[in-house]
Amino acid sequence: MNVQFSLLEDALIRFRNSQRQERRVTLPELLVAFNHDGVCDFPALRPHQRHPWHAFLVQLAAIALHAAGRKSPFETADDWRAALLALSPDDREGAAFSLVAPDDRPAFLQAPCEREASRAWKKIIATPDALDMLVTSRNHDLKAERMVHAQAEDWIYALVSLQTQEGFLGAGNYGISRMNGGFASRPGFGVVPAGRWGKRWARDVQLLLRDRKGISKRNGLKETGGVALVWLQPWDGNSSLSFNELDPFYIEVCRRVRLQVRGETLSAIATGSKVVRIAAKERCGMTGDAWTPINLAEGKALSITSRGFDYKLTNELAFRSGAYEASIAREILEEDGKEGLFILAQGIARGKGKTEGYHERRIPIRKTMRGLMLRQQTDKIAEAADRRIEAIGYVRKTLWSAVCALLGNGDQNVSDDTKSKASGFARVFEQGEDRRFFDDLADEIEADDGDAEHDQWLRALVDRAAAVLEQAFVMGPRSAERVYRARGAALSRFHGGVRAEKAHHRIARVLKERDEARKAARHESFEEAVDGSS
Repeated sequence: MNVQFSLLEDALIRFRNSQRQERRVTLPELLVAFNHDGVCDFPALRPHQRHPWHAFLVQLAAIALHAAGRKSPFETADDWRAALLALSPDDREGAAFSLVAPDDRPAFLQAPCEREASRAWKKIIATPDALDMLVTSRNHDLKAERMVHAQAEDWIYALVSLQTQEGFLGAGNYGISRMNGGFASRPGFGVVPAGRWGKRWARDVQLLLRDRKGISKRNGLKETGGVALVWLQPWDGNSSLSFNELDPFYIEVCRRVRLQVRGETLSAIATGSKVVRIAAKERCGMTGDAWTPINLAEGKALSITSRGFDYKLTNELAFRSGAYEASIAREILEEDGKEGLFILAQGIARGKGKTEGYHERRIPIRKTMRGLMLRQQTDKIAEAADRRIEAIGYVRKTLWSAVCALLGNGDQNVSDDTKSKASGFARVFEQGEDRRFFDDLADEIEADDGDAEHDQWLRALVDRAAAVLEQAFVMGPRSAERVYRARGAALSRFHGGVRAEKAHHRIARVLKERDEARKAARHESFEEAVDGSS
């Protein structure tokens, strides 16, 4: 078998430039395009593959640049090609960056094994989406094995996704080291400057190079001479690499898989392993990954749940000091610019034998917020967010109680079924607040009078909850007598609750001020009408 489908020599990767024109390029040519921030998007890249692809390209570039003794990216494709080839000095033909190679040689993200060993492997994988991680393998979020006309780039993305973010999937199918356990996930959390793919790639490469010594020291990795491209190491499935053998920027593989070609059609063949590829269970995902926050209290990497990056968790990750150790990529830099910045959170929520969705969120970073982040004074932002989180929680609880009164016909005691239905309406309200949370928070942080902006938001918050209560009226009783009683009880409980000064003084105050202003306006209007008629 010859080396085929080379990422270094063949134009296998498609991207669209700023004029939305498609180009096909080699991997070195792609890195040159990144230098000029000329990559707008990748048409074949699926949403759940975005972070692994970005992380892979950053880590690979940082590994190559460090090995070459450079602090800035190469400017030509030939230089990038030579630097990547130099990472596998025993294989000058470039098998390590080719999709297909003989078993006893490394192929792209495929560890070598004994010659012809893959012929005995049982698992045949016909399409790249079937090779991809759990999100597509069990027909949860995307239907599996539909990519029957797949191109080489589809296999590239599937390999990156599988080998750098997959978890445990039964005996012999172990997951990566860069997450907290086999049923966890590898999240991505970092600042994105204004620009395209290349702008973010360049900043993250520089962050890794700058912090290389710190990553090594904090995590017990080898600053020099460590294993960087794990797929270059032979693997028979019976032995694991020690974590402290690795380079700080290591790119791992977790599964034994080899691609093969018949005619022009690619497919894959796989088998299990008796052990994990990297022995790092005790580290609980604390591996120095540039995009993974660390839970300081629990001493383990972040793993998101089905709630994804909700407003409460995101506040902890983005702004509160002491809860999570910020990822390297979360640091904001002067050279990031002043406009168009945001924090990008990405990740897949995993469970036992299932996926609970791909989650992605963007948090705007405006002028004042940027200054606070540069000075590492983000607790001011976190405190403002906490006040909002408390208010949303209180209004949500009041809304839930009011809907219970509505659906329970005004009775004090309601059934569990009624409580469950009321929780559905309360959840709709909270999800709406979640979606707008950080845009509204940014308005307060940037406002000349933050207190006035917060008070205005409180009034609007109550109004949005009242609108949800009105939507619930259609679920209430139908007879005239019961409608009057149920709606009256619901409205009384809601408006009484939000105006209860002992429960939430600030909400009660701003509503009282608005009520008095409206009353004064009506009185003034009445007097004007009387004067006009006399």
